[in-house]
Amino acid sequence: MATTRAGNRRIRIIVDPALPEETATVLGDNALMLEKVRKGWKPLPPPRKRSAASLAVKGMLTALALVAAVFVGAGLLIEIVLSLTLAGLVVAAIRAASDAEDRLSPEHVLYGLAEDCRESYLLEEDFDDAARELLVRTRTAAGSILGSRVNAEGLLDDVRNTVVLPAQEWEIARLLAKLSALRAEHRTLMAGGVTPEVSAAVRPLERVLAESEKAVVARVEAIERYAAHVARAEQAQRAHDQLRAFAERLPRYEELLAESGADALAVPEVGRLAEEADELERALRDSLGAAREVFGHLDGSPGGS
Repeated sequence: MATTRAGNRRIRIIVDPALPEETATVLGDNALMLEKVRKGWKPLPPPRKRSAASLAVKGMLTALALVAAVFVGAGLLIEIVLSLTLAGLVVAAIRAASDAEDRLSPEHVLYGLAEDCRESYLLEEDFDDAARELLVRTRTAAGSILGSRVNAEGLLDDVRNTVVLPAQEWEIARLLAKLSALRAEHRTLMAGGVTPEVSAAVRPLERVLAESEKAVVARVEAIERYAAHVARAEQAQRAHDQLRAFAERLPRYEELLAESGADALAVPEVGRLAEEADELERALRDSLGAAREVFGHLDGSPGGS
């Protein structure tokens, strides 16, 4: 699923599922920092200084250079080769130490990520109340599908679910963010009253906003219909499993009935457990088939309905 974070009625952050998983996870886990970045916060420039260990390594390199000079004066070839080899290792150590010291802090890394991926995540502030409500409905429906037992057991197309549902959620969020921004600008421009001429001129624009919202609502309702079919399949499966469990114990009930001399007419009624289970199994298959059909429309239709 796309990396999202939301409370019961909050949408803290929604991340484009097309991002690499590691990037999406970092963004999703740092909504508060991203909110600060959105408001103009920047980390301080990273310090450029060398540690005592780095200075010590440099001192070793200097000492080796002096030793090599002495060896050269004495004509000792083997010692020169050895010294140059050690010098090369020290140079590599210095570079590694410098790289480690110059490495950016987590705040700098996150800031750079936020800037690079600014079009790939949406925050709560990007949505008005109506849009937020639709996002909560979308998340609730998608979460119930992905968290269902029938999905976990592979009775649904769980692989496609984990791809299509996050993509649908992101597309809904992206459209709602645009709609929220335009609605806010529209309200601002209309504030303080307008002339009849302006009111007539912007009426088509208001219809665009209303029709766009209607189209997004249709996407949300399609996911909710899918979730409803999955819920019915879940209920049918649970009832089917319960009746099967009772049916497996039926001989013990019949034995008790025979030994107790109770009403033998009860036996056929008890025996109907297996028939009820078969009916529920058919209901389960029907529910799963209906869910897959709705999912096919959700997956293939441009409108998501």
